Amino acid sequence: MLKVTSVNVNGLRAAARKGYLPWLAATDADVVCLQEVRAESAQLTAEVREPDGWHAVYAPALDPAAKGRAGVALLTRREPDAVRVGFGVTEFDGSGRYLEADLPGLTVASLYLPSGEVGTERQDEKERFMAAFLPYLKELRERAAADGREVLVCGDWNIAHREADLKNWRANRANSGFLPEERAWLTRVLDPADGGYTDVVRALHPDQDGPYSWWSYRGRAFDNNSGWRIDLIVSSPGLAERAVKAYVERPASHAERWSDHAPVTAVFAP
Repeated sequence: MLKVTSVNVNGLRAAARKGYLPWLAATDADVVCLQEVRAESAQLTAEVREPDGWHAVYAPALDPAAKGRAGVALLTRREPDAVRVGFGVTEFDGSGRYLEADLPGLTVASLYLPSGEVGTERQDEKERFMAAFLPYLKELRERAAADGREVLVCGDWNIAHREADLKNWRANRANSGFLPEERAWLTRVLDPADGGYTDVVRALHPDQDGPYSWWSYRGRAFDNNSGWRIDLIVSSPGLAERAVKAYVERPASHAERWSDHAPVTAVFAP
């Protein structure tokens, strides 16, 4: 079995103070993908940077204007055969938004897609990222298939694909994260004739609202389960066919949260 978990930690140093380390010590995942780490490895304590039982690789935001933001990481039980930062586009290769590693028969990636904000440069950046990333995703899947490998791209995609993927979809139709053009882009990623990937959680829960993975800290969003499903585990079709379980590790109470996101986990048969 292969068990993979993805979580936006909303600042790894803060998460470590709130409960991330006990969660990591308790998980039996083979791979953990982290997003929004917001710290360079030298800023982390040894316990957080190099947790027992894991091989950890970090890709922080290197641009001075972006330090303290973004950042992704991969934790694997087995040492990766190879690691690559970025996807070959100069603007984003040092932005702390994409990191991939090769394991036996599998390439796994941690993604933190820009969040965007309508009418601002942040949305322009998000659109440039998406335009450059889709061709890479297709190339990655095709290259892996030629080598007899599967692909997993896990992370905070910052797009709710369907109405079932956020509680208040009517109020968010003009907001970044649920714009028609963003949803259409994600449809292309998941189109067998285009990107060719599968949304593993949705494939196993086709008729469910959610399961949501992000809830604002404002108001009572968590208590009311007024959330968004934007943390996705996306895989090549062959691996998706082996998925036997996928779920969100939603905390039992607001007080037990160590991020505004919850871990998303998928389990695959051999």
